[in-house]
Amino acid sequence: MNIIALRSDEIYEKMAFASEQEKIAIYRYELMKPFEFKWQCIGMSLESEIEGGYDVVSASTMGGGYHPSQITAMHLNEIRLLKNDPFWQSCEQSIRDTLEGFEHNNITLPTQNYIFTIMLNDPSNPMSKMTGDYCGDGGIPGYIIGTIIPNENSLKMLPVALAHETNHNVRWQFMQWNPNITLADMIISEGLAESFAAMLFGADKIGMWIKNTSPETLKNTIKPAIKANLQECDFNTLSAFLYGDEIMAMRGGVSVGMPYCAGYACGYALIQHYLKKTGKSIYEATILPSTEILRETEDFWTLE
Repeated sequence: MNIIALRSDEIYEKMAFASEQEKIAIYRYELMKPFEFKWQCIGMSLESEIEGGYDVVSASTMGGGYHPSQITAMHLNEIRLLKNDPFWQSCEQSIRDTLEGFEHNNITLPTQNYIFTIMLNDPSNPMSKMTGDYCGDGGIPGYIIGTIIPNENSLKMLPVALAHETNHNVRWQFMQWNPNITLADMIISEGLAESFAAMLFGADKIGMWIKNTSPETLKNTIKPAIKANLQECDFNTLSAFLYGDEIMAMRGGVSVGMPYCAGYACGYALIQHYLKKTGKSIYEATILPSTEILRETEDFWTLE
């Protein structure tokens, strides 16, 4: 198992003292290029052929991050918080423990080479306020990104989020992404990832995308709406049920009457029910088709 840590702290430090044009070049070719295959998979180019077009630089703020031009000496305190070897070691250990856990449970992973990095989020960016002080992205096998507004809590919690993202990394080695991915596929994927992180680090470490939802909201608002739309495969529509109206409004998406991260909370509850009902391990469940999990959890939708 080969895991490479791309030390973003060193790259950000270089950017802080560079000219604006140099900042963009460093960001594009030192921080983003090692993830080029990931960007290609989601239709994002490393550098747009049209000036100001959609690419890794123009998209840098969409998830809550800084634009490269914002990285100046004013942000050295944030960068120095990242310049912490034990923090990077704990992040890598979380990824390694996740991957090796599957192999120790007799699940051979097709992907054996991984790269990860940690990117700074902008506290004033509305999207970062929605995701909290730490988050991540692990949907493309072999590539894992954590995002952080560095502080005492987020530096401790990011390894938990990386376990969640690495679980995604594993699942999508066994599930084929296609245009017919459904809302059911997505809530199950999120539920598996958060259940895995809870297993590895403790249920008290689940993210705000789960614990901000009350049992009453889950039962009375979220479950009925998601059950009625499980087979939705229009990605914009299913995303509205997954992320909720607040986040979708920031993305210019449709409103469907769903609270914050509704699909995450529903998926987590569904997978917890599945694991208790079947006795399967989270390792086994992670690589199962959604149809099999749905078949075993038909009673979930009517639970009181």
